[in-house]
Amino acid sequence: MMGTAGVDLTDLELDALTELVNLGVSRAALSLREMVSAQVLLSVPSVSLVSRDRATAILAEREASKLVAVHQVFQGDITGRALLIFPETKSLELVRAVTGGTLPLEDIIELEQEALAETGNIILNGCLATIANMLQRSLKVSLPEILRGESRQVFDLAPPPEAGDVVMFIYIDFAVRDRNVNGYVAMLMDMPSLVALKGLLGEFIERTAGGPAAMSHA
Repeated sequence: MMGTAGVDLTDLELDALTELVNLGVSRAALSLREMVSAQVLLSVPSVSLVSRDRATAILAEREASKLVAVHQVFQGDITGRALLIFPETKSLELVRAVTGGTLPLEDIIELEQEALAETGNIILNGCLATIANMLQRSLKVSLPEILRGESRQVFDLAPPPEAGDVVMFIYIDFAVRDRNVNGYVAMLMDMPSLVALKGLLGEFIERTAGGPAAMSHA
């Protein structure tokens, strides 16, 4: 797969990345399941590298309403931003699931920011930690921040995007059983981080396949 910035991921590298994301999100979902005491259903992740403009358009096509995103910065061998995104109309339902569904509406509204931040922290941190561990690297992750707005506002984070910035857009539909909640995960990385990620994926493939990553097919 060719990223818009010219980063070329082979099919094998893309498969490896998808596998890592799948492991990360599955483990995070187990933690979320404990929080909400309900089954968390996940689709198979679909990973693509697109420009911020394309990511914005994709999200706008899928979700016409305003969005809520939990945003965290990660730093290490690869650096970027991780986002857990869902329609704003679902946010109170998610809080209701996290708090057990027994609180009155005014209490749920009061707890919304805290509950959203905690949920995002569990999913994003769980996902990033698993990926970093499998790549044998460590990442520092910032405290969660809540963003609200249209898809463009979610992706146009300060500082302004550089020309080579690419969004690793991960389609993961997650749903909480018996709750009308679903969302997506996205990671924003610049060109140097994507080059570093490609190298780490090559090392991961060598370790797991027992052969040189150069054997991968384009």
